[in-house]
Amino acid sequence: MSMGKVDPASIHTTVLLHEVIEWLKPTPGGRYMDGTLGMGGHSLALMQAADGKAELLGLDRDQTALGHATARLEEFADRTHLFHLPFSRFEEALDELGWEGIDGAVLDLGVSSMQLDEADRGFSFINDGPLDMRMNPEHGQSAADLVNTLKHGDLARIIRTWGEDPLAGKIASAILRAREKEAITRTLQLAEIVRLAYPPKMRHAARNHPATRTFQGLRIAVNRETEELEYYLKTIVDRLNPGARLAIISFHSLEDRAVKHSFRDAAKGCKCPSHQLHCTCDGVPAVKVLTKKPLIPSEEEMQVNSRSRSAKLRVCEKLTADGEEV
Repeated sequence: MSMGKVDPASIHTTVLLHEVIEWLKPTPGGRYMDGTLGMGGHSLALMQAADGKAELLGLDRDQTALGHATARLEEFADRTHLFHLPFSRFEEALDELGWEGIDGAVLDLGVSSMQLDEADRGFSFINDGPLDMRMNPEHGQSAADLVNTLKHGDLARIIRTWGEDPLAGKIASAILRAREKEAITRTLQLAEIVRLAYPPKMRHAARNHPATRTFQGLRIAVNRETEELEYYLKTIVDRLNPGARLAIISFHSLEDRAVKHSFRDAAKGCKCPSHQLHCTCDGVPAVKVLTKKPLIPSEEEMQVNSRSRSAKLRVCEKLTADGEEV
């Protein structure tokens, strides 16, 4: 079956859909942004919850996903504005539309099932394909470029920091030995190298495939996901209207920690150095954190969609210039 005939709803199950809508509370006349449009699940629910009378800005750097989302949102075409951009560049889209602020935003940092399951995209260590992993295949270095050119220390750092694999050094050494014999160009080729780098006892005791963390680390590095999120978190609050809510779904501890700390800092207001005993900056809180602890999928959702198990949702609300709730 060609990708053009695939029903997007059958490819990807939207994570924490009901929770996102309940917290964002979209209303007619509001302006909302989906920074990771994907297959359009959150966006479609946002528009439906607002009786189709809101305006939506959707961004995605994956052109294939953007095409599916366009079709899925066709009934709201006159009120949706879709851009082929990474979410970190959302201000370009806002400025082009002439929107100074928005009334709500959602960010789903997960990789879509379509990307994971389509072997040619190179995200999967289960199905063989070219070792790519780029969200936008027309831009940047691929995973193959990294594993075949990086020095041992840089490769180990990626696997340790972003893949959170304690065997990063052994895995990097195994990759360097393998690439001396032949270039590493296929996903299953890399997956097998990583699998064999694990000691037999750890290999057999592992709950997930040994290559899971290495592939995660490489994907984050290839798509500069950490830099994308850091820039977004620094800039998004200023473009939220008072009372607007921001919902972010993360899938690993590094992302969740970044979101947690960003929300916490924005809610403090004070920008004085931590060693200073008394506040002299007269700063006021920019947001109120609505989720003291991250929300996780229900048992029912996790049974239906196993890929939702690591999802965590955090939500904050923009305050007025005086630091008050609307």
